[in-house]
Amino acid sequence: MSLVHTVGGVRIDMDGAAPELIWYTSYGSNMHRDRLAWYLAGGTPPGAARSYPGCRDRRAPARSVPVELPGRLYFATESTVWTGGRAFYDPAAAGRTRARAHLVTAQQFSDIAAQEMYREPGADLDLTEVLRSGRDERGPGRYETLICSGVLEGVPVLTFTAPWVMHEVDWVKPSAAYVTHLAAGMLESGAWNERSIADYLTRCPGAAGHWSVDQILDLLG
Repeated sequence: MSLVHTVGGVRIDMDGAAPELIWYTSYGSNMHRDRLAWYLAGGTPPGAARSYPGCRDRRAPARSVPVELPGRLYFATESTVWTGGRAFYDPAAAGRTRARAHLVTAQQFSDIAAQEMYREPGADLDLTEVLRSGRDERGPGRYETLICSGVLEGVPVLTFTAPWVMHEVDWVKPSAAYVTHLAAGMLESGAWNERSIADYLTRCPGAAGHWSVDQILDLLG
């Protein structure tokens, strides 16, 4: 099993300097490196209706490591790509969220975030506020709130989520395709086995009560 890095509770002092590298930390479909590759290189994933413009720098992450973040994964709203609920992260909720941290440049992180926000990539994000306070709400939509959970090996650990908290929205059952992709991304990391992944996902609000451990194990074959 790969080492799972626990992240949390550390604030950043960059002395005014913008970081060159970021741990882009995905708790959703981009845990899977093949899925992340479409955000980096651009194109239309198999079976998807949406095409991604890609990043200015199309290189793969230098490394990808499994991590656990403080907070809770839940499913809400309706995904136009996957149908069913999307994965969101509430950093203030009690619990731990399994994720995968990809070591990318700050420019790549900006372009990935822009695509998740349905904006055109090409502008570098000002990370001053998120590194200072741990949070920066850049818009009202889903995935427009930047979160810094701390540092790993001296590099900031950043992700994005919705501005609301977990209990402010209706939870929505995720689709079989989406659950399969999330599970495959965690499995690919080498940190968790199939049953551990299935048990974790069935406890996440939105999936809880709709997906059983055996059903998710069946999806994984």
